[in-house]
Amino acid sequence: MQLIRNLYDHFHEKAQKTKIACLCVGLSYTAVITDDGGMGIAYTYAEDTHCCRMNRNYRDYEGERAIELLEEIRSPDALRRSMGLACVNAMNYHDASGFPEDSTDRLWMDSFGIGSGTRVAMVGFFRPLMKLFRDRGALVEALDDFQGIGDRDSFYGKLDGWAEVLLLTSTSILNHTTEEILGRIAPEVKVVMLGPSTPMVADAFRHLPVRVLAGTVPVDKEAVLRAVRHGAGTPVIHRFSRKAYVTLADGRVRAPC
Repeated sequence: MQLIRNLYDHFHEKAQKTKIACLCVGLSYTAVITDDGGMGIAYTYAEDTHCCRMNRNYRDYEGERAIELLEEIRSPDALRRSMGLACVNAMNYHDASGFPEDSTDRLWMDSFGIGSGTRVAMVGFFRPLMKLFRDRGALVEALDDFQGIGDRDSFYGKLDGWAEVLLLTSTSILNHTTEEILGRIAPEVKVVMLGPSTPMVADAFRHLPVRVLAGTVPVDKEAVLRAVRHGAGTPVIHRFSRKAYVTLADGRVRAPC
């Protein structure tokens, strides 16, 4: 998966010089804090939830160089990839903190021109966004395996020819479907990758037709860490974070006007 390789390569040098201060694997999200004050989260993707098989080959990463945890983004084990992606977001924290805020998701929707009749394909069912789409009169087709929503074959058939906008959950990075899905869309489809797992690293997406990266930047780190420990989901984490986004054009990150 080229995206995984790009993320690893982008942070390889920094990870050699950074240490892990805290790693917390919660029921919903995984959090990483680095010794330079960075914090990142990612969805806890557990393919096998049997208690004796979770996080096999236990290792204490706290106090170790971040490169050791960054390596996990390339792991064949999805749970360990979650740890690696949270590490990526922690190392990107200071850059992401400078990105513009979009607390209501309306800015990127406006930039896509989403309005009456706009055809939106959604991978990962973001329930709070459905009201915004309905209010704008958009037509939405969704696919979410976890929630049992949509038929994969039918949905994939609409990516090339029907969809005008694709909203893609960044959990797709963890199950290695990002590039598969993006390889099926028509060239003119506008793509946003969304969710707390989103690595807002423009350089890593240079090979993909992604226009917007919309992610989450923790603000009250102690509260976010507590929420992760308590198994809280996205709505709680967003209480203590900023929803930020960047637009990608010609490999560059641009703030909105």
